[in-house]
Amino acid sequence: LLKKILEEKFLSVIFAGFVITTVYRHSLPYYSWDDFKVIYSLGVFLVIVKGLEQNNFFLFLAGWFEKGRLLGLKLIIFSAFLSMFVTNDVALLFIVPFTLTLSIPHKKYVVILEAIVANISSSLFPFGNPQNMFIYYHYHLHFLEFVKTIWPFVFFMLLPAFLLAYFLAQRSKKLSSSTLLVVTPLTLVYLTFFIIFILALLRILPLSIGWVILIGMFILDRRSFRIDYILLLTFVVFFGFTDNLAHILNFSFHNPRHVFLTAVLSSQIISNVPSALLLADFTSNWQSLLWGVSIGGLGMVNGSIASLIAFRIYKEKMKSNIFWHFSLGGFLFLLGGILIFWLH
Repeated sequence: LLKKILEEKFLSVIFAGFVITTVYRHSLPYYSWDDFKVIYSLGVFLVIVKGLEQNNFFLFLAGWFEKGRLLGLKLIIFSAFLSMFVTNDVALLFIVPFTLTLSIPHKKYVVILEAIVANISSSLFPFGNPQNMFIYYHYHLHFLEFVKTIWPFVFFMLLPAFLLAYFLAQRSKKLSSSTLLVVTPLTLVYLTFFIIFILALLRILPLSIGWVILIGMFILDRRSFRIDYILLLTFVVFFGFTDNLAHILNFSFHNPRHVFLTAVLSSQIISNVPSALLLADFTSNWQSLLWGVSIGGLGMVNGSIASLIAFRIYKEKMKSNIFWHFSLGGFLFLLGGILIFWLH
């Protein structure tokens, strides 16, 4: 575990910042109940999604997309749809390797568009990505209020993405055997858990029901707990680091354009999840922050962890570096997102 932590450069830097700021303040950081709710909710969500993945549910869904024309377009639409519900990271961890096994033209551009639409569509719901979940809890938002704020970005950005995907898509040959898979009773149980926890996130059911889900999944399949604990640990450390910074710096900014631009630019440097965690302690303007980190996930490869995942998988499996193509595509949509923010 220690070796894994040391390999995570970002976590190492944040942990160093946590220690330095704690020593400087001569006091441990304060963790609010909302901080723990984010970590707990994300953990439960990751376990449920891991259970669905272990039982080949995503491969079963992919079987619907293997036949007929416009396979590239259908894969990109699938990436957008899946990202709305199981987070953009998880969606790309599944769909990019799957795409690379298929015989489709312009595979490089299909993967880039998959990453772009995953970042865009995951912004629509509070459970679409980690930064959304954090903003949703941190500012005590209502679900409809959240969606109403960000839907113009999602709608007007997906339109050109799908149009580009349509021109790239052509008839292709089926290579995967995922259509032979069937949904098992255990998968149906996990889907039920998934729906129940979504209702808990929407405050229709008590959030504590997640403990019942965790106990049930532990009994049914302990492999579901093989999740990204480094991500959860990063949240724990970063919450403490940002609380220390908030006390040390003691300033705030509320101008919508300033919040938005700061979120976009910081996302290009440290990615959008830590940007949301950092800036939330300095502003009450959650609308501009949400827009900023959503658009900031585009642009540079490291704008979001999801983009970095797609880039690494393609590079390792295809033995080809698509950094400049990836960055160019991301920046075109980044500029488009900024324009939409100014106009909306």
